Amino acid sequence: MRIRYLPETLINRIAAGEVIERPFAAVKELVENAVDAGATRIEVDIREGGKSLISIQDNGSGMSREELIAAPDRHATSKLPDDDLVHITHLGFRGEALASIAAVARLSIATRQSGTQESWEITVEGGKKGEIRPSAHPAGTRIEVRDLFYATPARLKFLKSDRAEYMAVKDTLTRLAMAFPQIAFRLTHDGKEALNLPASSDPQTRLAAILGRDFGENALKIDAEREGIVLSGYAGLPTLHRGTSQHQYLFVNGRPVRDKLLHGCIRGAYADVLHRDRYPLAALFLELPPSEVDVNVHPAKAEVRFRDPALVRGLIVSALKHALYEGGQTASSTVSAQALGAMRPAHYTPSAPSLPLHRGAQRAVPASYAYGRPSSAQAAHALFEPVQYAYAPQSALADMVPGARAEDIQNQEISDPYQGSTESFPLGAARAQLHENYIIAQTTGGLVIVDQHAAHERLVYERFKTQIAESGIERQGLLSPEIIEMEDTEAERLLAHAEALEKLGLEIEPFGAGAIAVQTVPALLGAKPNIQGLIRDLADEILEHGSAQTLEERMNAILSTMACHGSIRSGRRMNGEEMNALLRQMEKTPLSGQCNHGRPTYIELSLNDIEKLFGRR
Repeated sequence: MRIRYLPETLINRIAAGEVIERPFAAVKELVENAVDAGATRIEVDIREGGKSLISIQDNGSGMSREELIAAPDRHATSKLPDDDLVHITHLGFRGEALASIAAVARLSIATRQSGTQESWEITVEGGKKGEIRPSAHPAGTRIEVRDLFYATPARLKFLKSDRAEYMAVKDTLTRLAMAFPQIAFRLTHDGKEALNLPASSDPQTRLAAILGRDFGENALKIDAEREGIVLSGYAGLPTLHRGTSQHQYLFVNGRPVRDKLLHGCIRGAYADVLHRDRYPLAALFLELPPSEVDVNVHPAKAEVRFRDPALVRGLIVSALKHALYEGGQTASSTVSAQALGAMRPAHYTPSAPSLPLHRGAQRAVPASYAYGRPSSAQAAHALFEPVQYAYAPQSALADMVPGARAEDIQNQEISDPYQGSTESFPLGAARAQLHENYIIAQTTGGLVIVDQHAAHERLVYERFKTQIAESGIERQGLLSPEIIEMEDTEAERLLAHAEALEKLGLEIEPFGAGAIAVQTVPALLGAKPNIQGLIRDLADEILEHGSAQTLEERMNAILSTMACHGSIRSGRRMNGEEMNALLRQMEKTPLSGQCNHGRPTYIELSLNDIEKLFGRR
């Protein structure tokens, strides 16, 4: 076959396939045009997910007759001065959107330029431009796209359901609305209003209207600057996470983007506070000189390329980590709300016991409830009296709580959180242990429920990181080596990382075929660590990520595994001094509000909420 030139209509349809993949892409391009035109109100109406109709109405600057004639032509634009592809300050700049849409759909444009009395209209069907004619239209522009992809029937087969296409359109418009709070947006689908966002001068108000109350109450403010690059926005607490990165909203110079570098920055910042298959919520806005970013990378302009990606990454990771360390002790309100919602109503009647009780018999009370249990005469006042314990703190207390000594804790006046200011002991005073797993503490404003294993795991983990940063992890030698038998391949994988493990306080040596000998372990693991369990978990950790990453690159994950083995186990009975010592250390430790996997370490219930449960409010 001879080489020949393709006809213009076919060229346009091929190009349209790159720019306009689905209805949401057409909406994105047309709304961006409205934003560039200075609109303060944009209304979008779609039918059948945008397949049969897309209508965009704005009150922007509009177009003159001559501009309207040129607008549907390919590469006709008012936004790109001369040949400058470096200093791009508009959302659109290629002049491809209208031409691409017109090549595969029935397009009509009605417009009136601000300050004039004449309005004009033009239609384009399948790339064929009609005659321009006068029309009655207010200042601004209305664009209607009917029968999208009618000229390329093969593309219709690849579209999703009406609802899926509608949801994609809504997500696209939502992201643009977050970037431009000063513009009012309205979306209707099949005649029903789906989105109505009034204009706002406060970006936080717009974010709250879109992302909801949960995000507003569980988000940390981000505000940082480095070498002319400004980062602002909000990032959720680690306890507020999702199964995908769909709820991470990223903007570069007002342009919504889905950039691997930026998503990777968020993932890196949350690496040691969130499980690897969970994603935090975030809305981040990056502002930098146009010459420092290339937006002309992808036809859909959804990806960008930075001139100095290391600078951008460093700014984002450090800003997020700083915010997490500053606010990482905050309890998640979503978890508290879920806990309250799960509580049984007052009219709940407990089921009959599985074993009948004879008359006069009393139910047995677990020993974990025994300490400080008031008599009936004292019950009315017990909540407001100092906790008294009938035993001294255990000698192992200093080992259990990182950085704490038993004599220091014993001398602390922590029996009553109301003796000092509430700021002194925000987690209050321990009152009971529930099921040998949860600590109940009373605060000035209500109560706190602490997951003892998750909380202590975070404390040990942070202590490990501190020791590595300062002088290395302290180790303790074993009286006799611990011999662990395992498969040859597992032993080989561990021994290949022996040097790196030694830096973590874990010294291992080969001990014949299919076995290793453990000589030392980190001191923070306590007097009786489960060495076999730790070694096997580390072997699994290395196997899961293969040899592509060195142990040094996965230091946080390895430390997290070690911290899990060095923390208080579920089912371990604690006395009052131990529980209060744990609470005090939590108050001093960064990120103590979440365990290493992003789960909450405690929830806080206000006295008002508790009283509502009993109908007092």
